[in-house]
Amino acid sequence: MGIQKSCFQFEDFLDELPVPGYYPCSVTSARFRRSANGNRMLQVLYALEGVAAAYPMVADYFVLEGQRVSPSGIVLSRRRLVELYRACGLDPKEGEEIAPAALLDARLQVRVEHEQWEGRPRLRVATYRPFESFDSEQEPIPF
Repeated sequence: MGIQKSCFQFEDFLDELPVPGYYPCSVTSARFRRSANGNRMLQVLYALEGVAAAYPMVADYFVLEGQRVSPSGIVLSRRRLVELYRACGLDPKEGEEIAPAALLDARLQVRVEHEQWEGRPRLRVATYRPFESFDSEQEPIPF
């Protein structure tokens, strides 16, 4: 029995980002961590459906506290986190502990956009909506 060679495949060379828009996905990871600037944040990973094999995952970050972030940036980040919880079918309440485990395996749709990061294009999560929501981009509006 010979040694099987590993070879590059066609998909290894595809570098085209998925087009901006909504994609169904599921939350595969949600955990607290520290940013490079030392800010406490929540990192959420989504497994996108219907995209090329080169971009199966996209990360989202919610800065919750820190010395090197503006107060308005923290407010915006926390509001986005509430939107994510609601899109996942959760109903967070004031004073309730942020529990990353509650997001795991949740199904939703995320809207991705393109941005430049360190001179390279990458996907950025712009907003969220429930998985079952009406998709006005694909279905005609009934009157």
